[in-house]
Amino acid sequence: MIEAVAAPKLTRKDFSSDQEVRWCPGCGDYAILAQMQKLLPEIGVPREQIVFVSGIGCSSRFPYYMNTYGIHSIHGRAPTLATGLKLANPKLSVWVITGDGDGLSIGGNHLLHCLRRNVDLKIILFNNRIYGLTKGQYSPTSLPGHRTKTTPMGSIDYPFNPLSVALGAEATFVARTQDTNMKHLSEVLNRAARHKGTAFVEIFQNCVVYNSTAWDHTTDPDVRDDNVLFLEDGQPLIFGKNRDKGVRMKGFEAEVVSLGQGVAESELLVHQADLRNTSYAYMLSRMENPHFPLPFGVLREVIRPSYDAQVEIQVAQATEQLGAGQLGKLYRSSDLWEVK
Repeated sequence: MIEAVAAPKLTRKDFSSDQEVRWCPGCGDYAILAQMQKLLPEIGVPREQIVFVSGIGCSSRFPYYMNTYGIHSIHGRAPTLATGLKLANPKLSVWVITGDGDGLSIGGNHLLHCLRRNVDLKIILFNNRIYGLTKGQYSPTSLPGHRTKTTPMGSIDYPFNPLSVALGAEATFVARTQDTNMKHLSEVLNRAARHKGTAFVEIFQNCVVYNSTAWDHTTDPDVRDDNVLFLEDGQPLIFGKNRDKGVRMKGFEAEVVSLGQGVAESELLVHQADLRNTSYAYMLSRMENPHFPLPFGVLREVIRPSYDAQVEIQVAQATEQLGAGQLGKLYRSSDLWEVK
């Protein structure tokens, strides 16, 4: 009798490819890659069932460095390829790696409809507020006044807020984290990996060459605690170096208040990521400097049938009613002509 042998437990090394990692020294992409390679052994999915799909940009080199299947696709179209892949093989764990330029400019339409449909994909958007690979042009998230090679007098565009865009498309999982906060990054990616449906994660990172100070206010030890609000389910919205600030509602708008100055903790908003209505999460996404802290964590996580799961049901119903299809017969089922 042959005894079954348990599959060996995978490690980070198993998910590291043999390709030389080529990003600029100090780039946050290294940290994100490391955390992803650490995470995947924990989710229990075999390497041969994991696929990374990317578009164009610095972040889009990601599939080369993962020892899984991968597709380096065309600019902005990664969500489209990933959708088709997931529908063709629902057992796959499919990750989309994109950036603020790739995902929110030429890829904006594809991103929106993927989120709207709730395809069971994990979309990781690296946001450095600049085009890095093409050498420093302004992107859809660059701030007004930002001087770049394509905005020498300062940008006059109003930027996209990636979280607001995702929530506007009614994404079922929307979160934000940062490349320099390893623990938080790992926790958010882990939670996204286990979500059934489209999980959208924005990751703050500086481009060390073309926009190195983009997120200094969220990383500088002297000021970061007053500029970042970590969201915890069931906990009040409290932040600050001394944990003495909070967020409450004043009429229809949120406001920052100081605790202990006639304001009790019971007056503060309590975080609920599972609200069906997007109004609360959208309000969080609009909290921006300099008047508010930036929310980090999961803004929204709700359960809704995924697109691919519903397609599977329809395919099963059609097969039951009509029988298994024959591809050759389908090809010859309508008007045909022969070219001689």
